[in-house]
This record gives sequence, structure tokens and C-alpha cells, in this order.
Amino acid sequence: MKTNVKAVLVIALVFFGGNTFGQTTGTRSDKIKNDQVTRTYLDLLLNVVSTNFNYGKANGSFADYKKSTFGAQIGASFQAGITPKVSLVSEIYFIMKGGELNKNNPLTDEKTTLRFYALELPVLARFNVGKFYANAGPSMAYNFYGTRKVDGSTKALSFNNSSEAFKRVDAGIQLGAGYRFKIKQKSVVLDARYTYGLSNISNDQEMYNRYLNISLHFTKPWKTNPLGRK
Repeated sequence: MKTNVKAVLVIALVFFGGNTFGQTTGTRSDKIKNDQVTRTYLDLLLNVVSTNFNYGKANGSFADYKKSTFGAQIGASFQAGITPKVSLVSEIYFIMKGGELNKNNPLTDEKTTLRFYALELPVLARFNVGKFYANAGPSMAYNFYGTRKVDGSTKALSFNNSSEAFKRVDAGIQLGAGYRFKIKQKSVVLDARYTYGLSNISNDQEMYNRYLNISLHFTKPWKTNPLGRK
């Protein structure tokens, strides 16, 4: 348990430390030439996500049995404007991932649901074109807890070197796009993001986290532009 807490604290320190470093590199007014504005915002994330697994080379044999599971995503996103068109986005959030296999599947033969409770930290490069943007970058996650439910019976997952256990660290790439608009003078963001897991999180077989997340949330402009060039 102490190891889990230390890992969570390290990830949190990386996130907040990165923002603090950006703030010490110099500040300036958001206004620049031609009335363009650097995109610097702080967003709070509260979403429902749908996730599933990819089983690598054996994924085709699971296609008729796989089913997505729904979970929560709670955290924050900080977008620091570098130029009017380029921003650096660092996020930290709690997320519930997982997947389900229907009965008679090739792996367990029984209806099985896996859930992972993780802390995730993406760092994205964002390119802004008017109200639209596209972003991409790496993402690291730490699985601090998990469960396996088989025909109504739920057990905690093991995270060790045994063949039936899973891995805590999960790495991937996030790709997506979004649109920023206003509702009654409130700034709102519609963001669509796909996470492509690169790490095999199972010791027994190939298993990768893959999910599409569509988010609608309010956003608040930041008063300064911590990464803006002078």
C-alpha cells in the first residue's frame, strides 16, 4: 500500500511541477500582435468514458465476445499557450478502465468483467486553428487497484510477477481534436480523444487498453501566459 501511495504522489508531483516550471519561465500579457490571443486555460474534467481491451494477435477470436464497460474520469487539464496556434497541455485525472467478455469466450468461458482504477497523466501538443484544435502526445497511467468479476463473484486483481497478475504501469498515445464555443457567456469545450495503449498490462497474454472518450466541459481562461515567447 505504501508503494502505491508513493507512486501516486510521484505522478501528481510531475504534473504540478511541470506547471510550476512553466510559470517560472516568464509571463506576459495574453494580448499579442493582430489581436491574437494565446490559448491558456484551466479545465475541470468530469466525464463518463467507455473503454475496452485489445488482445493483440488473438483479438480477432475475441471480436464476437468483447463488450465495452463504462467508468468515470475526474481530474484537471491545464493548457499553456506557447504561441497563438501552439499550446502544451498537461492533464491529471482518475479514470476507470476495463472491458467485458461474454459467456463462452475463448479465454475464460464465463462472463467476465475486468476493471482497473488508475491515475493517468497525458502531456499533449495542441495546435489551434480558430475555434478548432487538434492534439497528440504520450500518456502514462498507474493502475493502483483492479477487480475481476466472473458470473457475479468479484475478486481483487493481483499486481505482481505471477502469471495471472497484471502490471501497474500503462503507457500509450492520445490523439484527438476539439471545438471551443460559448453558451450564455460560458466557454465550453467539446473534445474527442482516442487512447491507443502500447503497454501489455497482462502477464499471461496480450492485453492493451484502448478507448474513445468524448468530453463536454466548461473551461476557464488563465490570467497569464506562462509559456509564451517574449
